[in-house]
Amino acid sequence: MSACADPASLARYEARLQRVIEHVHARLDEPLDLMRLADVACLSPYHWHRIYHAIYGETLAATVKRLRLHRAAGELANTALPVERIARHAGYPNLQSFTRIFKSVYRLPPARYRAAGDHATFRQAIAQADGGHSAAEVDIRHLPALELVVANHRGSYMQIGQAFDLLYGCLGARGLLRPGMRSLALYLDDPSAVEAAALRSQAGVAGSVPMDAPPAPLQHARMTAGPYAVLRHRGPYASMNAAYRWLFGTWLPQSGHDAADAPVVEEYLNNPRDTAPADLLTDICLPLKPD
Repeated sequence: MSACADPASLARYEARLQRVIEHVHARLDEPLDLMRLADVACLSPYHWHRIYHAIYGETLAATVKRLRLHRAAGELANTALPVERIARHAGYPNLQSFTRIFKSVYRLPPARYRAAGDHATFRQAIAQADGGHSAAEVDIRHLPALELVVANHRGSYMQIGQAFDLLYGCLGARGLLRPGMRSLALYLDDPSAVEAAALRSQAGVAGSVPMDAPPAPLQHARMTAGPYAVLRHRGPYASMNAAYRWLFGTWLPQSGHDAADAPVVEEYLNNPRDTAPADLLTDICLPLKPD
């Protein structure tokens, strides 16, 4: 972004694309209508989608497909809803087309994913009360404090991607995205004790963000230093609930450690826009009280 960029013009573009992101997330079940979204953005129907693609790195159709399949994977992993109903909810006219597309992205057909996805390993360990390493390795690390620029999110943790879209759109429009930036999220509430609509979280980046006062609605946040239990999760974000249940309900009580009064942090080690869900790597960082 050049030094002569007009801040007011930049803010207008950000606000317009933010309206598109909010519209898509709120109406994920509706047909994708690029002309309608051009009206939402108050931008030229001939050019607004090119602007979106340039800033977010994928077409809007790819965004909608990714979000619908992410939701479907969560429903398969975490609910007993019939697969046919999940297919309709994802916008597919029949089970055959849903199965084909889901398998092409998640590498397993829906029913097989429900029965044998990565979440199944953690569920088996929970059922066996296995606090050892049968489900995954947990490392105890001392992590340094991190200064973050974040976008706040309120609602289901499954939908924090909306806050990341806002964060990266704002930074990208200002030319502030840098190689080596780290993507993290802070989860401020216990989803077993707080209604999904009221859950608070923050989507953030760390590393070379030269902003003393981030533009609204972005703000600063801090990851506290200290010991953390780090569980590296490989696989879709949508199936991480079972890993959390194992970490908190099985590993922690048997570990000899106590959880500290600080948010759980997730660090995302690759990009869901260009990485297959089965290859996504996430470090789940549970803060611990010092020994």
